[in-house]
Amino acid sequence: MAHNIHFNKSGQASFFTVQKKAWHGLGKIVENYPTSTEALQFAGLDYIVEKRPVFTYDTENFKASEDSDIKIPEIEVPGYYATVRTDTDQVLGMVGKDYKIVQNTDAFTFFDSIVGGDGIMYETAGALGSAGQKVFITAKLPDYIKVGSDDLIEKYIFLTTSHDGSGSITAAFTPVRIVCQNTLSMALSNCSNVVKIRHTDSAQERLKNAHKIMGISNTLTQQLDAIFNQWAKVRVTDKQVMRLIQEAMAPSREVLDNVRKGATDELSTAFTNICENTFQYAMQSSTQQTETTKGTLFGAFNAVTGFYQNVKEFKTGDDKLNSILFGTGLQRSQTAFKLCEQFEKHGADAFRMN
Repeated sequence: MAHNIHFNKSGQASFFTVQKKAWHGLGKIVENYPTSTEALQFAGLDYIVEKRPVFTYDTENFKASEDSDIKIPEIEVPGYYATVRTDTDQVLGMVGKDYKIVQNTDAFTFFDSIVGGDGIMYETAGALGSAGQKVFITAKLPDYIKVGSDDLIEKYIFLTTSHDGSGSITAAFTPVRIVCQNTLSMALSNCSNVVKIRHTDSAQERLKNAHKIMGISNTLTQQLDAIFNQWAKVRVTDKQVMRLIQEAMAPSREVLDNVRKGATDELSTAFTNICENTFQYAMQSSTQQTETTKGTLFGAFNAVTGFYQNVKEFKTGDDKLNSILFGTGLQRSQTAFKLCEQFEKHGADAFRMN
């Protein structure tokens, strides 16, 4: 699996992690959680980005003799700017006049403001791309969500931003099961776990959104603690687990209708394999055999999230992150979450299960 981690001119990977190897063992491994200043240095993110005007050359109206040392006049390209790393003079991307650079130091300040500098633990950070165009940071919040007597769920806030104009600053709350590192991305009825901030926002607006993220994480923690503990008490049969997986994984309304009609001949081989692999993970993975997961609704939900974290193969690590936090993996997890809510309320009748 390709990693897409940026390497600087000295051949060092722009990435750090605390205590354990990640991203193919690349980057710096540190024993203790660093400060924001240390994390910037460890991850090779302590560089500045500038927005510089773009020029072309007036070759049509300028003619010089072959031995002339006169430079061709430059013409500024209006409304377009290049984002440039000042330490290497590498061009990161092209942006418009209203684009506001968010320095890497600002991204960490954004994190610090979420918890007021109290208890934040930077666990990973790094840069992706040939010149470090994209930056990501993962920080762990204090305490856990506890399901049953021994199933712990850590609470993380993930932030990514880019310097090439390709997207917004995106911050997401994502709980992770310690036992198997399943990213549990879900959407609750009155709460979103993702906030996006445009690069044109002011620092004050970004700070406001940082507090919003913290409110989301606290709300989610309280809700998820109650929901997951309730799901751990709801028993499900193997047949019901498979049906829930099929409905959660259905890529279209047509496939979903065929599942509900029992028209297995109409289901593609690719879809059938995905469902079978997810079911096998639910039935055989050692992490799915705990008291809170084996034969429970909580375990069925973890089967779907676990497929994208531990079973499905991705071309790159970046693809995996995007799928789990923002793409197909997130969508399937959200669907599974809603299906589990329905099953808890209505039992097998919710999906015509028996």
